This record gives sequence, structure tokens and C-alpha cells, in this order.
Amino acid sequence: MAEIIIVDTPADAGAVAGAAIALLVDRRPDAVLGVATGSTPLPVYSDLRERLAGRDVSQVRAFALDEYVGIARDHPESYHSIIDAQVTVPLGLTRGLVQVPNGQADDLEQAALEYDAAIRAAGGIDLQLLGIGTDGHIGFNEPGSSFASRTRVKTLTPQTRSDNARFFASVDEVPRHALTQGLGTILEARHLVLLAFGESKAEAVARAVEGPMSARVPATAIHLHPHCTVIVDRAAASQLVDTAFYEYVFANKPAWQGI
Repeated sequence: MAEIIIVDTPADAGAVAGAAIALLVDRRPDAVLGVATGSTPLPVYSDLRERLAGRDVSQVRAFALDEYVGIARDHPESYHSIIDAQVTVPLGLTRGLVQVPNGQADDLEQAALEYDAAIRAAGGIDLQLLGIGTDGHIGFNEPGSSFASRTRVKTLTPQTRSDNARFFASVDEVPRHALTQGLGTILEARHLVLLAFGESKAEAVARAVEGPMSARVPATAIHLHPHCTVIVDRAAASQLVDTAFYEYVFANKPAWQGI
């Protein structure tokens, strides 16, 4: 069962996840992080800017979850651009050690295979940050995705494109395809940290956390992972049935256990 942490604000969630990442980097200077885009992980990156300031993070490696297919790397909404602006530069990471799927590759299937191979060559991801879509997707693994899926091209649903339209001039500009780590790829990370904020995510969080497991809700794949932490604010937790139990467990966990 995933550990459920309910906090008051997204900033509080960012501090919890940020502390875990900083501890990981202290233990392993060449740690491998899985980084995500969108608004959800921003409180984590904001916390890390202060928490990692002055530390040598030149050996830290990172892999992005996904990238749109067919937009230029220097497009402001490409995930190459966003990861560089929100993660690589602010945290002082080494650009050459931060990788994003190649959504402009002539052979996207080969690019997907090479991306999984690069993650394996790095020794695997130590901690993977995840958000969740309103339909329960993680990465761009839309409903119906296999729990064994690898990095591949996915067609984005109208709901996902509508949700992401706020980052573009209109929904018509949102790409229809993305290159994304598969659920099987994501599940190979040693620690998953899924974050969600706001009432709009409450139904997806409840379905992901309290099941049942189903390919219709890709985020339920977290139940297959031995070390998953779900950090949500109270609005996103509002449809959970067992909130009191989750809070009791977190409040009474052994002091030596981290998240």
C-alpha cells in the first residue's frame, strides 16, 4: 500500500518531497531523479532551489517523464524548454546529465527504445516525481495503458489536450501525440512520489489510491510498487474514504522511517 500524506498546502507538499530529494542527493551525489512537468511539481522545485543552494549537484542526473511529439525543442511549451527553465538551471544541474525524450526523432520507436536504455545505463531512477491527470493518467499514459508498457508514443485524449490548453494559445495548438515513459518503465523507479492538489484532482486521487486497480485508471499502477508516497492537499484528498486512517499511520510512523 502506498503511503498517503495529507498536507495543508502545495508548499507543504513541496517541502516534504524536497526534503526527501535533498536527503537522497546527500547520500548519493550522482542520484538519478525522474522529473515531471506541469504545475503540480512546481512547489517541489521551488523548495529545492533553497534546499540545494550551495550544494554540489553537478553529478545529479535526471530523466523527464515525457515530451510532446512534433514541436521544436526551443518552443516555450516543449518539455525540453520547461525542464531546462524549471529544473536544470534553477537547481544548478549539469545540462548534459538531464535527458528528455526526443519528440522530434525521425524514428520515434527507436527513440523510445534508446530512452529506456539510457535510464537502465544510468542504473535506474532513484526517485520519480509524478502528477496525475483528472482522468487518472500519469505521464502521458492515458486510460487503457498497459501496466507493463514501456516508453512509447501515445495519442493524447481530448480531455488531456483540454487540460493542457491553458499552457497554449488554444486547444488546437496542443500536440496530439507525446513520447512518454510507460507504466512499466515508471514502476522500475526505486521510489515513486505522486503529488496532487486541488478539488479537480480529488476523484482521480480517490480512484488511484483506493482502487480498484484498472487500466482505465493508469495511476492505480502505483499499487504494484513497493515504495510509493502520495502527497496531496486537503482539497485533493476530499474524496478519500479512509483519510483518518492515512493521517493516523503517518502521525505514528517510526521516526527512523523517511517517506
